[in-house]
Parts: sequence; C-alpha cells; structure tokens
Amino acid sequence: MSDSREYPDRPWIGIGVIAFRGGSVLLVRRARPPRMGAWSLPGGAQHVGEGAQDAARRELREEAGIEVGPLLLADVIDSVTRDEEGRVRFHYTIVDFCGEYLSGDTVAGDDAAEVQWAPLDALDPFDLTPEARAVIALSRRRLDEARPKPQ
Repeated sequence: MSDSREYPDRPWIGIGVIAFRGGSVLLVRRARPPRMGAWSLPGGAQHVGEGAQDAARRELREEAGIEVGPLLLADVIDSVTRDEEGRVRFHYTIVDFCGEYLSGDTVAGDDAAEVQWAPLDALDPFDLTPEARAVIALSRRRLDEARPKPQ
C-alpha cells in the first residue's frame, strides 16, 4: 500500500468537525491541498490506533485551538478530487462529527491559514462546497434534536 495521499491506492480516512457557538459555525481556510486557500470545516487524517472521536478533538485543537462538548456523528462523505486526465488525485472518506463550543481561544494552527466563526445566516462569502453547507445544516438539526427538551 502507498503512504501517499496524492494519487492514493485507497481512500484515506478523514475526520471533520462542525463546531457551533451560538448562531455561528467554525470555519477554517485551508493552508494545504486539496482545496488550499478555500474555506472549509476543520479536520484532517485519522492516525493509526486513534479513535475517530479522539481524532476529531485533536484536529479541532490543532487547527483552531478550541474544545467542544459531546460529539454526535453528523455524516460520512466521500471527497474525490480528479486531475485533468480524470485520475483520482485525492480520495478521502470523511467522518463528520458535530458539537457545541466548550472552551479555548480560536486561533489558526497546523494546516489552517485562518479560522473564523461564521454566522449561519451569512455563509455565502465563504464559498463553501454544497456538501459542507449540507453537513452544517444537518449538524445543526442533529444537535438541536439531541438537546434535552424543557418539561
């Protein structure tokens, strides 16, 4: 098996985190390919021997400096980028988790060039992929549904 993420011989497991603080979601500007310079959700590759939720929390700390409370599974998405000749340049199977901000000062680190809390009703300037927008909406619903109801 190849250890290369570029032109891989198998999909790589990526972990994403949709973190909310009030009416905002945490976004990162990618500092490396794929999608370098684009706004996205924090996340990265899972390490061998690392649990998926542990990877989610590590990536969030490394890229944005924050912690979230309990994590819920949001979705599983395949991200495939092809080159000009149609060959698979990158293939990630992304396991997305969602959670509410708990603590920490938001600061860009690791492979994030910039981080920002973006209002959910003002995401257009970030030019997010349709998949990112969909998982943000799905995550908000899942967290709202999981919140204890007042009696």
